[in-house]
Amino acid sequence: MLSATNTPSFHIGSVPVTGRALLSPMDGFSDLPFRGLCRRLGSAMSYTEFVSCIDVLTDRHDVGRRLTYEPSERPVVFQIFDDDPARMLEAALRLRDLGPDILDVNMGCSARNITARGAGAGLLQTPARIAAIFKTLTARLELPVTGKIRLGWDDASRNHVEVARILEDNGAALVAVHGRTKAQAYGGRADWDAIAEVKAAVRIPVIGNGDVRTPDDIGRLREHTGCDGVMVGRAAIGNPWIFAGLERAEVPGEEVRRVMLEHLAAMLAFYGPEHGLVLFRKHAKQYISPYLLSNELRTRLLTAVRPEDFTALLDDILQGAPQAV
Repeated sequence: MLSATNTPSFHIGSVPVTGRALLSPMDGFSDLPFRGLCRRLGSAMSYTEFVSCIDVLTDRHDVGRRLTYEPSERPVVFQIFDDDPARMLEAALRLRDLGPDILDVNMGCSARNITARGAGAGLLQTPARIAAIFKTLTARLELPVTGKIRLGWDDASRNHVEVARILEDNGAALVAVHGRTKAQAYGGRADWDAIAEVKAAVRIPVIGNGDVRTPDDIGRLREHTGCDGVMVGRAAIGNPWIFAGLERAEVPGEEVRRVMLEHLAAMLAFYGPEHGLVLFRKHAKQYISPYLLSNELRTRLLTAVRPEDFTALLDDILQGAPQAV
């Protein structure tokens, strides 16, 4: 029997999930180093960056690296995107051999190059195709299949409840809902009432997403919607302590240094010394955002080319610069 601390919070199919807050899949951010760090700080599961089914089948665009994970991250969710049911099944069958716990279909990406081909949030315009995709995948896969959606293409065509019911009727094991339309992208306010409507309409677990910036927001979203879990996206960049229930201002400089260097070391090991530091800069920019720095010092840190130079500058910042928060 599981101990009280390991009692699952909810299940995705037969897969237990312990914890209510989890890192959202984000292209260019939710790679192995960042996911692993967030998991250690309390994120309940790991979603990979999304991958194109075409890339899976042609082994392009570094798809293997994007799907690399550690056993300690489980449950691990591979997120895919496409608009063709047959191609998605072929890719899913290939990905199954890599051992994910769950397969997720992205229906939330608002980027024009994705939606223009009918994938990502573009699928929200074709509910019948969504039904065909999930019917095809769930009929052939033993692992749970889930979906991440938005509220619709725009305010005039909101269909979040319809799409959620289609997912459930065609075998989906969970639906994650970003409380914005495709037209909103990441602007405006997330509609938590709409997430609550989805939760009330289906029996499968629902994860809420949108405008979660603090640990208190995680609890407020759950209370407002009744959702089973909460995805944290942009607010976790530079602030993985949100999964430990800490406000950013509560994190002391020594802890910031420790986590930044742990994250940097993981990036260097994963991407190599040539690219690891460069790719870490977008995270570093957010880690240091609470500190009152001169433009000159900020620029020096974010353009450092040697890890040892970066570390020395970081020490100067954390020892002498006050936080604005």
